[in-house]
Amino acid sequence: MPKMKTHKGASKRFKVTGSGKIRRRRVNKNHILEKKSPKRKRQLRAPTEVSAANRDAVRRQLGI
Repeated sequence: MPKMKTHKGASKRFKVTGSGKIRRRRVNKNHILEKKSPKRKRQLRAPTEVSAANRDAVRRQLGI
C-alpha cells in the first residue's frame, strides 16, 4: 500500500511539540480587531493545546 498523505490544511494549522502535544492558533485574531480590547488581543497571541475531543482526528490528519 502507498504511504498516507498528510492533510496539507492541517499541517499548516497545527504544530507538534517535542513532548508530542499538538498546538493550534487561537480564533478571533484575523480581522475586525479595532473593537477588540488590547488585553483580549494580547491573550489571543498565545497558542493553545488541541482539545482531547479533537486530538485523535488531528493526529490522523498529520499522519502521526
